[in-house]
Amino acid sequence: MIAATDRTPLTRAFFDRPVLEVAPDLLGRTLVRATPDGPIELRLTEVEAYDGPNDPGSHAYRGRTARNGVMFGPPGHVYVYFTYGMWHCMNLVCGPGGRPSGVLLRAGEVTVGTELARKRRLSARHDRELAKGPARLATALDVDRSLDGTDACGPEGSPITVLGGTPVPSGQVSTGPRTGVAGDGAAHPWRFWISNDPTVSPYRAHTPRRRST
Repeated sequence: MIAATDRTPLTRAFFDRPVLEVAPDLLGRTLVRATPDGPIELRLTEVEAYDGPNDPGSHAYRGRTARNGVMFGPPGHVYVYFTYGMWHCMNLVCGPGGRPSGVLLRAGEVTVGTELARKRRLSARHDRELAKGPARLATALDVDRSLDGTDACGPEGSPITVLGGTPVPSGQVSTGPRTGVAGDGAAHPWRFWISNDPTVSPYRAHTPRRRST
C-alpha cells in the first residue's frame, strides 16, 4: 500500500531540531517552488547536513558574514549561496535561532512542472537528471540569491514551501560522506539519500582546485 502524500506545510518545530535529525527526515518531503509560469514540485531524494560551529565544512564555521546571515536566523528559512561564479545552491536552515546549521538540498525527483524544469535544464538527457545535484536542483527550480531568507514554512503559493510529502522509512535511507568536503569534516557520514533512487547524484571526494599562475 502506497502512503498518501501530505500536502500540509512543514512547521517551524520540524526544523527547530538538531540538523542530524532534520536532514534524513527531509527525504521524501515535497518542495514546492511557485514561479510566474506555474508551480514546480519535487520529491527530495538526497540531502547533506552542515552543523555550523561544530563543522569545518559549514559556511558558518567561522562565524556570521553578510553571505551566511540567514543561517543565524529562525529555522525553516531558505539559505541560498552562489558558488564557483556560476551556480546557486539551496539549503534549509534548522536548529534554534542563532545556532547556524542547515541542510543542503542535493537532489530530487521533479513530480509537477516537469516541462518548466526542462526549459531551465536543457542539457538534461533524462527527467531523472533535472535535479540530480545541488546546482541542477536550484537551476531546475529557478532558485537564486533573490530567494535567500525565504520562509519555507508558509502556505502553498509562497515562493518556496516544504510539504509533508511521503516520509521515507529509515531502512530505505543510506548515509555516507558528504560530496566535495575536505579537511576534518570530510569523513562525516552526513549525506543522506533514498537507497537506489535514480535521481541521487554520484559521490565525489574533494578535489583541490588548481590555482592559476
